[in-house]
Amino acid sequence: MAERPTVAQSPQAEDLERLATAAYLTGRDAESAELWSGAHRQFLGMADYEGAARCAFWLAFQLLNAGEVARGNGWIVRAERAIDEHAADSVIRGYLLVPRAVRCIIEGDAAAALDLFRQAVKIGEQFGDRDLLALTRHGCGRALIRLGQVSDGVGLLDEAMVGIIAGEVSPVLTGDIYCSVLEACHEIFDFTRAQEWTSALSEWCASQPDLVPYRGQCLIRRAEMLQLCGAWEDAINEADRACEHLAESRQSALGAAFYQRAELHRLRGEFPQAERAYRTASDAGRNAQPGLSLLRLAEGKIDAAAAAIGNALDAAHAPRVRAKMLTAFVEIMLAAGRVTDARAGARELSEIADVVKAPFLIATAAHAMGAVFLAEDNPRDARTRLADAWTTWRQIGAAYEAARTRVLLGLSCRQLGDLDGAQLEFEAARQAFDRLRAAPDLVHLETCCRAAVPANSSGLTARELQVLRLLATGQTNRMIAAALRISEKTVIRHVSNIFNKLDVPTRAAATAYAHQHRLV
Repeated sequence: MAERPTVAQSPQAEDLERLATAAYLTGRDAESAELWSGAHRQFLGMADYEGAARCAFWLAFQLLNAGEVARGNGWIVRAERAIDEHAADSVIRGYLLVPRAVRCIIEGDAAAALDLFRQAVKIGEQFGDRDLLALTRHGCGRALIRLGQVSDGVGLLDEAMVGIIAGEVSPVLTGDIYCSVLEACHEIFDFTRAQEWTSALSEWCASQPDLVPYRGQCLIRRAEMLQLCGAWEDAINEADRACEHLAESRQSALGAAFYQRAELHRLRGEFPQAERAYRTASDAGRNAQPGLSLLRLAEGKIDAAAAAIGNALDAAHAPRVRAKMLTAFVEIMLAAGRVTDARAGARELSEIADVVKAPFLIATAAHAMGAVFLAEDNPRDARTRLADAWTTWRQIGAAYEAARTRVLLGLSCRQLGDLDGAQLEFEAARQAFDRLRAAPDLVHLETCCRAAVPANSSGLTARELQVLRLLATGQTNRMIAAALRISEKTVIRHVSNIFNKLDVPTRAAATAYAHQHRLV
């Protein structure tokens, strides 16, 4: 009987394994899957069960990340059988604990996940396996964050990323760990940390131009980060790549990719494209809110926007999801003239921000409350809240959010009689919107600027002069309320004051007065 070949006698399996890794790193996923499968068979034929289990794990890792859960689980079972039956003491046991821990996270049992990740860490330490240690320590960090131990969890995430940037971790794990870190940052609204690691990893990738570290959901997260930083062209390119990549691999995250594409189209005023992308996202299982409601608002369909965001908010329970809905809810309620509802939403958003203590969420809440104060004709308190929000946006590097806050700061300055200050804020916002190609915001800004009127001797306040000018263009009370971000009830009060001060009985007479005295 012929002697069975040993590992040393046949390097073919190891060569296939190396080729599989190279194919995966250069984006040839189908080829890498075939090569790992071939290497698995070769190792089995050589009775190298640890090698077979290792190849089965990495093939499962690729398949699970591509959303092919059934095939991925099948290869995990193969790997477990090889180790259980033939290799009692193996580092692969630590790797095989990772999918089980991830399932626990998905099912909401973070404590069980933490226990499994910690078991895997011990195995990684026993064998001195840096890849396993990076993967499982970062997993402990994710679990700790879910358990409310945010500071300890974030520390472990940072440690894992430091190892990647230092070249201590295999490139195969780079994209996966990075994507997971970004997801964790989104959970706690820590976009400053997400931006820092995005920048660092981009530099690392630039030194390895053939590497393809970003796949699927990782591309979506990168698009979100690029959008926040104001690199909208790059962001939409990444979103498009995510849509293409996820469509090929049939991932359920396809809906999230199309939602991100829709958001960018909406912000740039490309409403038909946004509509199609939101609907595709919904078809793929992604809730199209709050983006679709904000699209309706931008289209001037305020009633539809209000109804949709109200339903979406009622269905949102998790604080992270509810915070996103509340941000849109406040803006839409103000446009609808429902200031009391907007105030309630802003108050709840502030309460969530007080608990989470993330700068992004704190700035969001301050912006929302500042907008409410403006609608309530309280420009002094509005300016204080908005100034706090703007300072934080600048620290985070959120260009678009900072520009939107400057528009409201300009409105508060104008209400306080500081016309020079208002002009400075408006001009800074205009430059930012121009750079971003944020067409809807530019239109809104021009409406705000047209509402400004020169001083006069009629006795009207600055706000009343704004209302008069819009009234003179034929706008209804509701349209004026939307343009000035105040309630319709407040507009009615201003119109009444205008009639009394100008001693005119009708809107037509007020319009004539405005033209005669060069107020428009």
